[in-house]
Amino acid sequence: MALSRRTLRIFLAAVVGLSLLALVGGYVHAERTNDQVTGDPAVEQVFRSGDRSPVVDSRSNVTVVATDSNAFVADENDAPRAQAELVAFAPDGSIYYYDDRHTRYWDVDPVSGTDATVEFVYADHLDADECGGESVCTRNGVERVNLTTGERTDVFSRITPGKHSTRWHDVDRIGDARLLVADIDRDRIFVVNTTTGLTEWEWDAQSDYDVESGGPYPEDWTHLNDVEHVEIDGRDAAMISLRNHDQVAFIDFERGLMEDWTLGTDGDYDTLYEQHNPDYIPPEDGGPAVLVADSENSRIVEYQRANGSWERSWTWSDERMQWARDADRLPNGNTLVTDSNGDRVFEVDTGGEVVWSATVGFPYESERLGTGDESAGGPSAASIDLPSRAPDPAAGSLTDRLVDALPSKVANGLSYLFPRWIGVVEGLSAGALIVAVPAWALAEYRWSAYAIDLRTPLRLKRK
Repeated sequence: MALSRRTLRIFLAAVVGLSLLALVGGYVHAERTNDQVTGDPAVEQVFRSGDRSPVVDSRSNVTVVATDSNAFVADENDAPRAQAELVAFAPDGSIYYYDDRHTRYWDVDPVSGTDATVEFVYADHLDADECGGESVCTRNGVERVNLTTGERTDVFSRITPGKHSTRWHDVDRIGDARLLVADIDRDRIFVVNTTTGLTEWEWDAQSDYDVESGGPYPEDWTHLNDVEHVEIDGRDAAMISLRNHDQVAFIDFERGLMEDWTLGTDGDYDTLYEQHNPDYIPPEDGGPAVLVADSENSRIVEYQRANGSWERSWTWSDERMQWARDADRLPNGNTLVTDSNGDRVFEVDTGGEVVWSATVGFPYESERLGTGDESAGGPSAASIDLPSRAPDPAAGSLTDRLVDALPSKVANGLSYLFPRWIGVVEGLSAGALIVAVPAWALAEYRWSAYAIDLRTPLRLKRK
């Protein structure tokens, strides 16, 4: 039996009203319970004012966080710009340093021989006029900053076309005037002399990988997002992350790809699924081992090399983990984790418990100063018997369980696209509004005694 007009109006009004109530309630609840200490322009005002009140719990040394961004704020001309930050928390938990001049912040490394100086990789989106053409481009650069004095030094930069899959994510210093660059735009790694500006060495992924593999070629083929200078059997090598190939690969500077050392296989999502920021743990620290932010699997994993192959030796995740993109093993055995869609940076102790946490808007990488570069000096999980941990399905909220039921790509994609306060309930409510409002409008039009005459000029006429 067909529904009466009155019944259908009541039903649609209820859907719209309840959906609006859920969205408003979700937003208000998020604002009232928000413990986020970055991702808000007010943070810069607090820092500039000289307020050094603790905003997170204390730790043994300065913690530096570089953030990516999918949020936008108004600039001084009320034009939208991406909100990304480089923020450092002092040992007492106050904000030690803050900067949001760049469009994106990626890799951040301590400068050897200093107490509070770091080098970081940034990306600045440029408009067509600045690019000397008709399309936008990106300035990828390395900058050095003394977190105590604020003194900044430009180290190196290059322009790449576009502004998405061409932004460099990582650069590793390998000498006083030499940088090892992960060139995501051209699917290669190269060594550049910052004094002469000359490229001294390079490896191109096309020399060892078929362009039919990985992601779409040439738009976003390998998504080469990380490089680390390592030593394998006494030889200089580079460890790289080929995100779209689900692989961590090793490149001998003289002999090329070390095929038998490759961790993961294109499409083998049980091993790695579009990972970020792998860290190499050498034999003297209990390796060879590789600690990886296994992003699409929303976990941290470690693989130990034994008998010529890689074996999983440690896994850690919890109910909130959503698209982790960095993990550093600290010298004391704890692990510093950067959880991008989870909006946090946190530290896990050797018992698997979270002992420190900072809620940060969409962080990419974090460093604890005084502990070396990334996982330098940190022991392997196997050498200190770290216990693995998996999320407890019963411990999560209804929203968490609904998210877990979605394919990881879908869940992480929705988390990336929607504002932070929109969970599954709010997302379903927004979807209901998108359907209900046009349906109601169409129904009212059909019930109306008037029709729209599409002839020029547009006018109403009786049906």
